[in-house]
Amino acid sequence: MAVERDQVLAALSGIAVPGGGDLVGDDLVRALSISEGNVQFVIEAPSSEAARKMEPVRKAAEAAVAALPGVARVTVALTAHSGGAARAASGAEPPGLKFGRHPTPPKGPQRLPGIGRILAIGSGKGGVGKSTLAANLAVALARAGRRVGLLDADFYGPSQPRMMGVSARPASPDGKEIVPLHAHGVTVMSIGLMVEPEQALVWRGPMLMGALQQMLGQVAWGELDDLLIDMPPGTGDVQLTLCQRYELAGALVVSTPQDVALMDARRAIDMFRRLDTPVLGLIENMSTHICPRCGYEDAVFGHGGVEAEAARLGIPFLGALPLNLEIRLSGDGGTPIAATDGPLAAPFQALAQRLLADAPA
Repeated sequence: MAVERDQVLAALSGIAVPGGGDLVGDDLVRALSISEGNVQFVIEAPSSEAARKMEPVRKAAEAAVAALPGVARVTVALTAHSGGAARAASGAEPPGLKFGRHPTPPKGPQRLPGIGRILAIGSGKGGVGKSTLAANLAVALARAGRRVGLLDADFYGPSQPRMMGVSARPASPDGKEIVPLHAHGVTVMSIGLMVEPEQALVWRGPMLMGALQQMLGQVAWGELDDLLIDMPPGTGDVQLTLCQRYELAGALVVSTPQDVALMDARRAIDMFRRLDTPVLGLIENMSTHICPRCGYEDAVFGHGGVEAEAARLGIPFLGALPLNLEIRLSGDGGTPIAATDGPLAAPFQALAQRLLADAPA
């Protein structure tokens, strides 16, 4: 008989920790995995000082799990929470606020209080300009009068802090709720604001899913008309968690025109359909490049491929966005081009207006 996750957690809930409480109740268990009777997990102490006192706890946890029927081997690591990811803007350590915890059990798709609609911005592959599109669309919607939030859910490659021009640590006065940042009329939250700029997140799927739940449920988003979620590329754990656990108004799929990108875009569309998430439309990014010196228009990646694919699949085509140096420079500089009044803001404004046509009153 194979051991179940709930059995392991029940056994660990009986292991007391110094100062009172238990491993599960104090949320000290990380990266729990079970495979063919092999159980692995990490005990993350709140500090290095606490970790030095918890070797007996680690041994007791190992023994308790090893005694469960169906367990062939137990591996338990003991580590300490650095606190760098949870430090508030003031530099103080918010009590108990940690990212990367295990997700809570699913309760079916749920609405987020105060948020009108959630829009997922997805792509089948990286490098198609999905994050640039998400930042500019959020700003364009805000300039159109909407109350907009932008969640950077690309945990392995968070780029929204740079594109939106924010860098301060979000505050958490009570250690339970995070106060997001604001820029260009948009409420912004990203894991990139919670870790050092060059720090890599070496997380398995359960930690990603738990972090996504925290960033949706523990951030003080306030009242929003639209919450845009900049998804990681591909069809993995974050997409699965978002679509299964939250009520989404729909997804926008971004692709460049060439066949290689369209192959992956089809997979993203298939994923959203399998998860009963409406695909609101396809967007062609890097459609054409117009030389600023001579005006020559060059379809670097081909042209019209996404529009043709949308017609083939019966999905709305929401527009084509240009490949332009100024769009890239504005993102690197922290002011999305949609925050300006120049001609390059127009395609993003037009896209926002198309989405507003279908928005609830």
